[in-house]
Amino acid sequence: MPSDIVLIGPFMAGKSTLGGLLARRLGEPNVSLDQLWKDYGKEIGFDQEMDREFRRQGGFVARVLYRNLFNTYAMERMLAEHRDCVFDTGAGPLTFESGEMIARLRRALAPYPNVVMILPSPDPAESIRVLAERAAGEPVTLNFDFFTLFVYYRANYDLAKFIVYTQGKTPEETCDEILDIVIR
Repeated sequence: MPSDIVLIGPFMAGKSTLGGLLARRLGEPNVSLDQLWKDYGKEIGFDQEMDREFRRQGGFVARVLYRNLFNTYAMERMLAEHRDCVFDTGAGPLTFESGEMIARLRRALAPYPNVVMILPSPDPAESIRVLAERAAGEPVTLNFDFFTLFVYYRANYDLAKFIVYTQGKTPEETCDEILDIVIR
């Protein structure tokens, strides 16, 4: 049985789908940061009304920057509180302006040998194209190219122990590939 699996990757990469499949296959819980984030954020001062106001006045980017203040703590809490499971880091991209936040996240993930970044393709331009295509039907308007930011953001590659590309594979095939990697 592999130790905990942590799935990271951009919005629309397939982390939640793969997290559910992996958890079912392994008979372990799937823990999604999307489900826990607001409660963890509130522990250190996340304010829902302020979040809405940032979105209203500054757009989606302002909201993401506000939420980034809470992302590292939320990841640390999720990892500390749960064991023997498959983690997916949710839709929030792991991009930080602060070297301190990156260092904290690196420390939090260091004990986990199975940190898997999910991307569509080894070709960055193709990954960006696929992610944007998948997000085209989403109700949220992204007035910033987060896909390019995430695909080229070096810290995520440093955090990942493995990268798995999904293009041309079913979720089940990708799940099998991840299990082959982490069970070795």
